[in-house]
Amino acid sequence: MKLVVVAGTPGSGKTSVLLHTIQALKRRDNKPAVVKVDCLWTDDDKRFGRLDVPIRVGLARDMCPDHFTIYNTEPMLQWAEEEGANVLLNETAGLCLRCAPYPDSCLAVCVIDVTTGPNTPLKVGPLLTTADIVVMTKGDIVSQAEREVFRERVLEVNPDCMVVEANGLSGKGAIELAELIEDSVEAGKDMELRYNPPLAICTLCSGEKRVERKYHMGVLRHLDGFMEYKGE
Repeated sequence: MKLVVVAGTPGSGKTSVLLHTIQALKRRDNKPAVVKVDCLWTDDDKRFGRLDVPIRVGLARDMCPDHFTIYNTEPMLQWAEEEGANVLLNETAGLCLRCAPYPDSCLAVCVIDVTTGPNTPLKVGPLLTTADIVVMTKGDIVSQAEREVFRERVLEVNPDCMVVEANGLSGKGAIELAELIEDSVEAGKDMELRYNPPLAICTLCSGEKRVERKYHMGVLRHLDGFMEYKGE
């Protein structure tokens, strides 16, 4: 079983790119299955369902979507195996920009929208910097020069990644992505994350609603960058 984790910024075109990639994989006699992880709501399962592939939806709700994805990786792989798939495509919301939902033995794909500006690759964090493949979308509505600057910024923060230019409407890049998936490693049994999670659970994560500083404990960072620990 190959595990492909597809993350990226909201509205970057992850689902559209995946739809074309699934078609390319099926034409090459692969059997993909899809798990779509989102925060509160999605109807993307209907779009994937039209391609006649096994599809499941997971809603993280009050849980961080990256943590939700990592916590459910093993059940997702078991489900895909039961469905007779040889490739599990896990599309995740990946909203934190501080975490990265990539295990070590997966193909990590970060989808990023070129129109968000040339500095975006510097802001995305481990979602991009630990990815194997960075898929640049919506390049058809910016100039060649803007695409080249964006590509250089991507390689500046992740020099080892492969950059794929894709188009969610025309399907450009889907065949290349399908070939890379076929050549990727199989998912291991004792997987580990590629990047360390945040330093600690913050007080807000545990349900604290009061704003004053005196109510907050754990690893805390001040506006000037100073970091301290408060608590037992």
